[in-house]
Amino acid sequence: MKKFQEWAKREYSLKQRLITLGFAGVFFLLILPVLLIRAGTALDQRLNLPKFDAGAANDIAGLILVLGGGILGFWSIYAQVTIGDGTPLPMMPTQKLVVKAPFTYCRNPMTLGTFLAYLGISVWIGSWSAVAIVLVFIGCLLLYVRFIEEKELEARYGLEYVKYRRNTPFIVPRLRPRH
Repeated sequence: MKKFQEWAKREYSLKQRLITLGFAGVFFLLILPVLLIRAGTALDQRLNLPKFDAGAANDIAGLILVLGGGILGFWSIYAQVTIGDGTPLPMMPTQKLVVKAPFTYCRNPMTLGTFLAYLGISVWIGSWSAVAIVLVFIGCLLLYVRFIEEKELEARYGLEYVKYRRNTPFIVPRLRPRH
C-alpha cells in the first residue's frame, strides 16, 4: 500500500502519460491477445478439446464483444487521462477521482471492457481454454481491484471515494448512470 501512495504523490505531464500508455497499449492490445490465442489453442490441442464453432456466429459475437469491450476500455482510459490527470496504471495513477461517465455506470468500466474484449477474442477463435484463461485472468484482476486498489483509493480520496463506492456498482453496470 505504501508504494501505491508514493506513486500517487507524483504528477506526470500529458506527454509522459501518453508515452507510458503507448507502451502499455502494445502489451494489452498486441502481446496479451497473441499470447491468449497461442496459449488457448495450444491448451485445447493438448487437452484434446474441440473448438466451439458456430460458424459466422463466432465471428459476429466475437467482433461485437471485442468492439464493445474496446470502446468501453478506451473511453475509460480517456476519462482517466483527461479528467483524472493520470493513467489506469498503478505507477501513474489519477490525481483526481473520476466519477464521470463511463465511471457513473460502474466503478470498473475498464476492467469490464477488458473482460469483454478478451472474451470476444476467445469466442472468435472458438477456444474453451482461452475462455478459461480469460476467466482466471479477470478473476485475479477483480481480486486485485477489490482488495488492493479500492483500499488505496479510499486512503487517497477518503469520504469522496466511500460515497462514490456506495452509490456505484462494482462491475455490473447500472443502465442509467447516477449523476
